[in-house]
Amino acid sequence: MSDKFWLGTSIGCGAELAQWLHDRGSLTRRIQQRCTSFNVRNVHSGLANIPQDESALLRIASKQLAYVREVYLYANDHPVVFAHSVVAREHLHGTWADVRGLGNKPLGAMLFAHPLVERKPLHYKALRYSHPLYQHAAHVLSAPPRRLWARRSLFYLHDAPLLVTEVFLPEILGLVSRI
Repeated sequence: MSDKFWLGTSIGCGAELAQWLHDRGSLTRRIQQRCTSFNVRNVHSGLANIPQDESALLRIASKQLAYVREVYLYANDHPVVFAHSVVAREHLHGTWADVRGLGNKPLGAMLFAHPLVERKPLHYKALRYSHPLYQHAAHVLSAPPRRLWARRSLFYLHDAPLLVTEVFLPEILGLVSRI
């Protein structure tokens, strides 16, 4: 399904950050390769109202509750990504049942290990202060920037979509390759 709410390009994003935004591999794995300690901190997991653009992408009725999981990815004790994942409630007892039990484990490890999971194209957005995801992501920042770049894509398993949005925090640029 096409994402008419976010862009197919990241025009205006710096070259260093664009490398992170455009990488289609596992973000979790890429971060782990560039730090000495990695962890996931779950800040919210449960049923919640979601914005209209997310419900449209997931093909669920507006104002219907969906399962939302929000976590920070930490590298070397610094938050580098805020991840927001959404799945329709109807898929929690079947296709995406394992998402509910992740806790502080990375979703990316599960998604990229499953051979039947298909990732759709990435879409991008420069989030401003007024955007709810900016506000959630910037909560851990002492000096939030004017905008935070984010990407999102749908993952499908047995025709059931899961929406993953990743908001890149300024500390991501401090990660250098150890390879």
